[in-house]
Amino acid sequence: MKVDVLLGLQWGDEGKGKIVDVLTPNYKVIARFQGGPNAGHTLKFKEHKHVLHTIPSGIFRDNAVNVIGNGVVIDPIILQKELDALAKLNVPYKDRLVVSRKAHLILPTHRMLDAASEAAKGKDKIGSTLKGIGPTYMDKTGRNGLRVGDIETANFNETYSKLKEKHLQMLSKFDGFVVEGLGEMETTWMKGIELLRSLTIVNSEYFLSAELEKEHPILAEGAQGSLLDIDFGSYPFVTSSNTISAGACTGLGIAPNKIGEVFGIFKAYCTRVGSGPFPTELFDNDGEILGKVGNEFGATTGRPRRCGWVDLPALKYAVMLNGVTKLIMMKADVLSAVDTIKVCTHYNINGDIVEELPFDINANIDPVYKEFPSWKIDLTGMHSVNELPVELTNYIEYLENELQIPIVIVSVGPDREQTIERI
Repeated sequence: MKVDVLLGLQWGDEGKGKIVDVLTPNYKVIARFQGGPNAGHTLKFKEHKHVLHTIPSGIFRDNAVNVIGNGVVIDPIILQKELDALAKLNVPYKDRLVVSRKAHLILPTHRMLDAASEAAKGKDKIGSTLKGIGPTYMDKTGRNGLRVGDIETANFNETYSKLKEKHLQMLSKFDGFVVEGLGEMETTWMKGIELLRSLTIVNSEYFLSAELEKEHPILAEGAQGSLLDIDFGSYPFVTSSNTISAGACTGLGIAPNKIGEVFGIFKAYCTRVGSGPFPTELFDNDGEILGKVGNEFGATTGRPRRCGWVDLPALKYAVMLNGVTKLIMMKADVLSAVDTIKVCTHYNINGDIVEELPFDINANIDPVYKEFPSWKIDLTGMHSVNELPVELTNYIEYLENELQIPIVIVSVGPDREQTIERI
């Protein structure tokens, strides 16, 4: 038995939550392997929209166990809000959710450090979600972090206080930053810790190994997107974890030879939230249409997403890094709203035509485009590949040929039912 991996191939917001929900009936275990509450995985079914930030997207299916892996960073305040929302829907989350002891905790002071650091960057800010993700991962690599397993120890309060004091000393060095509301945040945070203690806490690497021995299929769920990977993304405008498929090994304790299928998800166009390079970004009417029709606002931050055309050099790069075996194309229905679709096939950098991502993220990139006619047909009510317009089929087949990977699912709307399987 292998562990299949599902992840985004762009700058996040590709629609991973919906597809995990769609695929969950095929799996016994859904395991989130990195990131934190900066993620916003949106699911829609039965006329209701649900946004998950920390909890794996299989939580609404009664056949699945959901694992928050060691590579995830957890804010107990945000986790409690998610769990309270599930309780209102009568979702028996305590029966479906387990948490790794080795997952790190986001403290209230981590969020303050995030805000202070971002403010200090001024015009050079990276567009942080200000959820405390970066400072938490910094404590993790600096060997100062507080982990879920620590809440089971007798000296937890002492360990917490020691790390908090360290953070307060660091905050005192930021000119003009004032620590406000910490006591209230701590009270809420400690309530979240009590709820966390009531959940099933496991040594997740052993838990997942046992599930594999039982021949239970596992799906590893990634957050953010490949182009935000700390090592291979558009550095420094990246997240603080490894978002590529290799991150599933370190973020769950799974050996590389246990990885099976790698599902790569991408939008039929492209979006990005926050700062950073975006070669195919649109500043015209088409960009406005994609943003409006696609409802392109961050599920976590609410910030409008920048919109652009599909970038083949970037997609090929992500496919290569992840070892993608199957592709899933999202939001094909949104492209019905434009007259002409463009695909960036190469980059023109100072007169040189290339298809590799440059090291210099500030390089003067002029995209080279290939144009396709749009289908101008409402796709949202379609349920079969035979219903798809020929223009969309041609667009799909062109991308498949360029990427040399089959596109097995095409999404034509936000609902789990608006999903067309091709193979």
